[in-house]
Amino acid sequence: MRSHLTFGTLFYISTVLFSASSLASETTLHDEILAADHAMFSAFNRCDVKKIATFFSKDLEFYHDESGLKGFDENMMATKELCSRDLGLKRTLVEDSLQIFPVKDFGAIQVGQHTFCHEVDGTDDCGTFDFTHIWKRTEAGWNLHRVVSYGH
Repeated sequence: MRSHLTFGTLFYISTVLFSASSLASETTLHDEILAADHAMFSAFNRCDVKKIATFFSKDLEFYHDESGLKGFDENMMATKELCSRDLGLKRTLVEDSLQIFPVKDFGAIQVGQHTFCHEVDGTDDCGTFDFTHIWKRTEAGWNLHRVVSYGH
């Protein structure tokens, strides 16, 4: 019995397989960035400054709409100062706001919102802000290379 596959049938099959493969790689990228985000902000929520530093690229550029541009050293000094104030600041990702896009031969763009809360006089003081993170894939794992934080 001979199979008669037309060009159209082969094209359809290859398109379906390519689409499934692309979806699988995007799902993997999404999971990897979500895991890196979770690990970094778990360290942030514990004020583990040494661990936080391992997530930032040494070439970090952190753009903040109110405090301006900071590099790695300035950002780490600001993080240490924030943690020394012992505010109990906690960051939560607004998961339904999350978008992740691949950057060919580099890494990924993560766009979304996150909420920061700390207790003031017995009540939670919270704010939800927009962010864009540029993640760089390295041999050691994912590094946050660029940060844009706005809407404060």
